[in-house]
Amino acid sequence: MVDFKNEQQSAIDAHGIIGDMRSAALVNDKGSIDFFCWPEFDSPSIFCSLLDSPEAGAFQLTPDLPNARREQIYLPDTNVLQTRWLSDEAVVEITDLLTVSEDVDELPLLIRRVRVVSGKATLHLRCAVRHDYARAATQAKADNGGVLFTADGQPALRLVGSHPLNLEDHAAVASFSLSQEEGAEFVLGGADDPRVTNDCTDLYLERTLKFWRGWIAQSNYRGRWREMVNRSALALKLLTSRKHGAIIAAATFGLPESPGGERNWDYRYTWIRDASFTVYAFMRLGFVEEANSYMRWLKGRVSDCCGQPTKINILYGIDGRQELPETTLDHLTGHGGAKPVRVGNEAFDQIQLDIYGELMDAVYLVNKYGEAISHEGWKHTVEVADQVCEIWNQKDVGIWEMRGEQHHFLHSRLMCWVALDRAIRLASKRSLPAPFARWDQTRQAIYADIWSNFWNEERGHFVQHIGSTALDGSMLLMPLVRFVAATDPRWLSTLQAIQKSLVRDGMVYRYRNDDSQIDGLQGTEGAFTACSFWYVECLARAGQVEKAHLEFEQLLRYANPLGLYAEEFDSQARHLGNTPQALSHLALISAATFLDRKLSGEKTVWQP
Repeated sequence: MVDFKNEQQSAIDAHGIIGDMRSAALVNDKGSIDFFCWPEFDSPSIFCSLLDSPEAGAFQLTPDLPNARREQIYLPDTNVLQTRWLSDEAVVEITDLLTVSEDVDELPLLIRRVRVVSGKATLHLRCAVRHDYARAATQAKADNGGVLFTADGQPALRLVGSHPLNLEDHAAVASFSLSQEEGAEFVLGGADDPRVTNDCTDLYLERTLKFWRGWIAQSNYRGRWREMVNRSALALKLLTSRKHGAIIAAATFGLPESPGGERNWDYRYTWIRDASFTVYAFMRLGFVEEANSYMRWLKGRVSDCCGQPTKINILYGIDGRQELPETTLDHLTGHGGAKPVRVGNEAFDQIQLDIYGELMDAVYLVNKYGEAISHEGWKHTVEVADQVCEIWNQKDVGIWEMRGEQHHFLHSRLMCWVALDRAIRLASKRSLPAPFARWDQTRQAIYADIWSNFWNEERGHFVQHIGSTALDGSMLLMPLVRFVAATDPRWLSTLQAIQKSLVRDGMVYRYRNDDSQIDGLQGTEGAFTACSFWYVECLARAGQVEKAHLEFEQLLRYANPLGLYAEEFDSQARHLGNTPQALSHLALISAATFLDRKLSGEKTVWQP
């Protein structure tokens, strides 16, 4: 018999994701939706058993086939997920989707369809909505053949199904048997949403399949790793707000970067840092409209600073809000016991100078491949570049949002150089007015500073920050942003040092925290997925194409069965951190496109 109440937490990589570009839900390979924030990506959760027990909210649906093999697949070229059970008695499949509607303001609509492919099976259902991160007392009551879930001050939800639903401990429950080719369906949505009915699920499924397939068909990637690249693109689209154009860093909060540790953050927001990677990836695959939409969102954030000293936040709410206060959910036990579980992210108040470079690189790329900058847009850009001239040599917390001391970080310097370099290039190409002399003078000063103060002659490599001898995975971006030639002897010796110190079986750590606790947190973390893909691209650019090819193929094997990546890997390449992580997939796309060109023998065209 199925024991729903004592169902164990699933591993991070045992999940698929479904979404409608307004919110997203995680479905584990046992058929349970164990994470779902409603109605927005960053709203309080209604299902949160991923970070506790099923009592924190879950939508469990499974056949009584204890010895069955379980598999998950996406319906080809879509974000519609299918979980399958294969046993001697029966083959059962559950199809899960959040419907993509024509109106961006429509509330999320979750559809779960069960079908017995062969044999006969008994299925069990338990839907326990638990509002407000399971802090609110959710009531469940029968309502016109369905079940209504309510809590004070929270949005009411309604569940309907093709089979009778009963009540137990303020949850909807059901048990029913199906024979071969028989099916059932269940729909969860807003209490007053007229679409919460069993009458139209065929139509909603058809529309949703059509949307995803129509979208991915626009991809111009035809290389060796089409399936993985398209899956990454579909994951990125799923994490994109249809209404605002911004991409969240990941769908989840609180998933640990070290088992049982305190490195548990909320990633349901949009980081400026990911801007240029996002624009590059979308442009590279031919999704120009997505890149333009993201850029329009970014321009709005720069405009917010108008009339005051330019203070661009590191991250924002998807709707552009700046205040994201961090609180802990002490009533949740965490994933694998990792506490505290945090929502909100106080990094919004940190100073990180690298974001100016990422912002300006994105502006430059969009002007090169997408929409030309407006007069107002250029005025804001000039303000940003002028600001960089004032602050480039200050200390900050660096790219990794250290919660320890501030330093003069190499990556922050590098990206300040990028900010001015791209501003100068853009002004030159578009014949835009600019204080060229000042910008160029500062750009040269930063260039000299990096070569003088961040190169350690004794060690033969660049260093993480002034006064340090440590390496940092962000150095892998130095050739990717065209600061240093990928075959420069000093860069190659740095790459070699990174291989010795930070690389383990192709997995690259951001930094070593063993000795100095530089990030201000206890313990260590896993290898960083994005750094691992940057490493592949650096090898390929350095002419080590065969090695890059092998490392890339290994990394592809570390994806979960659905082709998704979290933020980090543990020592056995199991997933750690929030998932799926946009930056991981962005870095995969960049590495795949460059490596494919190299392996195809394409000549590199001069790109000033």
